[in-house]
Amino acid sequence: MSTEKMPRINRRNLLKSSLAVAAGVALSPAARAAQQEPAIKNVNTNSSPSTLKITDMRYAVIEKPGPSPCVIIRIDTNRGVFGLGEVRDLAGPQFAMVLKNRLLGENPLRIDYLFQKIQQFGGNSRQAGGVCAVEMALWDIAGKVYNIPVYQMLGGKWRDSIRIYADTTESEDPAEYGRRAKERKAMGLTWMKMDLGIDVLSGIPGTVMAPSGQSGWEKHVQPNLFIANEVTDKGIDRLCEYVAAVRDNIGYDMPLSMDHLGHVGVKSIIRLGKAYEKYNLEWIEDVIPWFYTDLLKEITQESPTPTITGEDIYRIEDFETLCSQHVVDKIHPDLATSGGILQTHRIGDMAFKYGVPMAMHFAGTPVACMANVHCAAATRNFLALENHSLDVPWWQDLVTGLDKPIINQGYIKVPETPGLGVALNDDELKKHVKKGTEYFAPTPQWDEAQSWDDALFS
Repeated sequence: MSTEKMPRINRRNLLKSSLAVAAGVALSPAARAAQQEPAIKNVNTNSSPSTLKITDMRYAVIEKPGPSPCVIIRIDTNRGVFGLGEVRDLAGPQFAMVLKNRLLGENPLRIDYLFQKIQQFGGNSRQAGGVCAVEMALWDIAGKVYNIPVYQMLGGKWRDSIRIYADTTESEDPAEYGRRAKERKAMGLTWMKMDLGIDVLSGIPGTVMAPSGQSGWEKHVQPNLFIANEVTDKGIDRLCEYVAAVRDNIGYDMPLSMDHLGHVGVKSIIRLGKAYEKYNLEWIEDVIPWFYTDLLKEITQESPTPTITGEDIYRIEDFETLCSQHVVDKIHPDLATSGGILQTHRIGDMAFKYGVPMAMHFAGTPVACMANVHCAAATRNFLALENHSLDVPWWQDLVTGLDKPIINQGYIKVPETPGLGVALNDDELKKHVKKGTEYFAPTPQWDEAQSWDDALFS
């Protein structure tokens, strides 16, 4: 027998062979397989990401003081993982449910793909509520599957807590208005907003020049530019009394913003912006409809008080027009209108490029609130997040899983738990379900497409 084909044996090879045999005996087949494959860490393997499918979508309509109703949606999957989202306040569930048949059977982790699939069914203001609610719920699912908070999937956070600002309720008495503002500051808020419009001048002769006999449609729907309302010097002086009363009570060491100036013309808004200069307002908000960009830019250039807009804008392209041309000083998207979490984050990054800060509008339940918190945490040029529920004692009880109080000394802590970081408190929510509706009832009526309207190109 030739020795050329004989295996060479030495102590080192013999030791390796012996250890390999011993290891093979000691390990089970499953353990040996695991040794060959890299370990999957921090992932909910029960969800099987590659085979995850959307199986259902349901909703609950919640009523609360302030802008309401608020629709919470739940997207279910074949692996038991579900996501929560919220339709923008004052919108109905139909905005979300019309999307159900376009989502069934899809993998919820394909977030950008699904957003593009349903994006066309959104629009400005509340028309975008359904698309944005679905987008929030998809991010909630993704975070739960991969066991990380949503902000981390946006690139990580810039801040550990989110600054809150809140409205004060109006009063016909400037002194009372100031007292209410002082109470807000005592709650720990470090930023405040006041609603102050020409409605407080009602009944005071010589303060507003307005054609008589205006209809409700003219007062609330017709754009400012076509009403012919103008504020007089007497009216401006009276409005300044309210701002002065608030500043006297909160001082000048915290930002003060203003909203709801009322239906007045461009020149009156510029005059008000100049009159408010000495009060150092952080901004005057939505002074005219945002799409009159030339006129809005005129106001911004002429007014020493900064301008802001954006809560009714859906498309990032429209935000870029405002930012690139510096039509306003700041932008103010509502995440439940501006495309959801990722799109709003992209809007912030775009605005940063043009040197434009971003505040965020919000008036819903803690579900949408936490979607905003994650987006704000990950967006560099974020300023402050609105909250309309400081006077609703049970608002924070609608959910569990968060540190309480949710709003603590004017801030919300960014959660580190997976997804949005909230779970529903069913017992509390059921107390506030809109009369005549059910709590997350089955929705088979939305399983089939209502029309063939997905084809945008022929």
